[in-house]
Amino acid sequence: MAALRAIPNLLVIRPADANETAQAWKYTLEHRDGPVALLLTRQGLPVLDQIKYNAAANLSKGAYVLRAAEKPDVLLLASGSEVSVALCAAEGLTSEGIAAQVVSMPCWELFEVQSQQYKDSVIPPAVKARVGVEAGVEQGWNKWLGEKGAFIGMSSFGASAPAKVCFEKFGITAENVIKAAKSLT
Repeated sequence: MAALRAIPNLLVIRPADANETAQAWKYTLEHRDGPVALLLTRQGLPVLDQIKYNAAANLSKGAYVLRAAEKPDVLLLASGSEVSVALCAAEGLTSEGIAAQVVSMPCWELFEVQSQQYKDSVIPPAVKARVGVEAGVEQGWNKWLGEKGAFIGMSSFGASAPAKVCFEKFGITAENVIKAAKSLT
């Protein structure tokens, strides 16, 4: 992912579920200003309830608030299959009285070109406690996590196994996201 994100003029879209994948495909078909890479998982992902959570229609903006918190204590930023991990962590944090807002970030490049007002509505500058969650390296996440952010992801070469096994091996779990979020709040 980091290598693809480093290619100039390439949009890298990493959808979280079937809804985001449909929106990404629609965007890709209409996009005429350069190549698009859709990074899809081979794992079976849950389809996120668009009644319980915000709809995937804002995928074309690169990132959007998926699970809002009125006054968030912490932001959980994720892309692809790890959005489900962030949502599970948000539920756990909420049960402990910590308001967690989940942001789906399927395309950094599209998010970067949005208005500052929109970016601030998705990643409020006043909320310094931020946790990034992605089955990849931390490279590039510091831009979104800021000086007080934490990253849950990989720091070594990958592995091949079912997602649950790999996520546990690399520590990409709701429990670790919760622990990181608590250390920041």
